[in-house]
Amino acid sequence: MDQNGARHLAVIPAYNEADTVVGVIRSLREHAPDFDLLVVDDGSTDRTGALAREAGANVLRLPFNLGIGGAVQVGFTYAIENGYDRMVQVDGDGQHMAQEIPTLIRAMEQEPGIDMVCGSRFLTDSGYPAPVSRRTGIHIFAFLLSRIIGQRVSDPTSGFRLYNRRGIGLFARDYPHDYPEVEAVLMVHYHRLSMCEVPVRMLERGGGVSSIRSGKPLYYMVKVLLAISVGLVRRRPVVDAGDEAPVTASLGV
Repeated sequence: MDQNGARHLAVIPAYNEADTVVGVIRSLREHAPDFDLLVVDDGSTDRTGALAREAGANVLRLPFNLGIGGAVQVGFTYAIENGYDRMVQVDGDGQHMAQEIPTLIRAMEQEPGIDMVCGSRFLTDSGYPAPVSRRTGIHIFAFLLSRIIGQRVSDPTSGFRLYNRRGIGLFARDYPHDYPEVEAVLMVHYHRLSMCEVPVRMLERGGGVSSIRSGKPLYYMVKVLLAISVGLVRRRPVVDAGDEAPVTASLGV
């Protein structure tokens, strides 16, 4: 809780992140002390959940691996059910820097009406060491999304994001699974919420195994392009902009 009484939650989705989850928790305690911590242990087969609990975080353990989308949606549901005003998503692998959370907060406070702030590795030359194949895919997704929503998107696969209550409410009800970040940008646009990006520094993965492993970039690209296509024909809201509980209606296509 901050000095104005707003309640903040950091959600850390984690699957087999025993090497890094304690460091992530300690960094959040140091650099984001106003945030309560929730680790969503996505069916880990190592000691991720136990170590997170020993480090002082609340832990929700899923009985089996749902994937990043399912784990993060559990966090949104927890946030809305427990009355949090803001929620930040922080990966359990150590890539996201807790020192950058104030950057996300300032962006939300300086631009009234922003429902989701995304930390971007590519708004400035941050030196983030992404493989060429993955960086190419990210730039393709960024190009397509920018044209679709009419707003520049530079890092559509970033999972380092801050949400207000409207954003939390939207994604607690419906959040994409598998590779969700790109489609989530479309959902914000089509539900007439607002987003912005801010430049942040990120680190290399500190341990564990990425969901986009060697040999999978092409598969990943095809899946995300398909998700964009599906997102274009998803059900649309028929409520006033900014409503916290959008009602949806079919497009009839």
